[in-house]
Amino acid sequence: MHTAPVPGGRPASELTAWARIRDAAIECFAEQGFDAPFRVIAERAGVSPGLITHHFRSKAELREQCDTEVLRRYEALKTSSLGDPSAFLLANLAEPGPAAVLVVYMLRAVHAGGAPARRFLDHLVDKAREVMRAGVESGLLRPSRDEEARLRHLVHQTMGALVVQFLTLPDATPHALVEAMAARQREQVLPTLELFTEGLLTSRRMLDDYLLYVGDPPTGRPQPQPQHESA
Repeated sequence: MHTAPVPGGRPASELTAWARIRDAAIECFAEQGFDAPFRVIAERAGVSPGLITHHFRSKAELREQCDTEVLRRYEALKTSSLGDPSAFLLANLAEPGPAAVLVVYMLRAVHAGGAPARRFLDHLVDKAREVMRAGVESGLLRPSRDEEARLRHLVHQTMGALVVQFLTLPDATPHALVEAMAARQREQVLPTLELFTEGLLTSRRMLDDYLLYVGDPPTGRPQPQPQHESA
């Protein structure tokens, strides 16, 4: 066994072997996918492969612990952005860093599919719920008629767009994703902010028609009268 640097720049001596393995697995899974072998993870963590099976009985258990930690770190990053979202956007999408590893890990988790992907998306929605609520309360975000539906739509839409971009990269790694996002920042940030700030449709007719259809007529608009057959 040997000592090696770990994610975050801290010396391995400052972390328990369990935490070093988990942190190394997060990076390896982000870089290589969930097929990354224990041997590679062990080398990154500075431990023996046998120690991984001692602490984590299976790769599924190791991934479960990684999922939990990634979601915790992601929530912390998102919450810290509420004070100045514009500065957070520019600072975290323009250069490699811990955020890139977290994002790529999440993209791989979603792309892997199955029950773990569904659970991961549900967790993402749960983690974003409080952030969305705080955004509405602070006045940054408009309230919605159905906050839960909007929340799920935004999470799924965001993750879906990122998965498409990530999977079409020649080199699917955190560094490559950051480079691609930096290169395409101008063409992505502007339309995103336009859509979120100014909207897409020039009138609210389609929304009003839908609200009438679902039995929630818009205020101030007359409801259609039922048609009666003549005697």
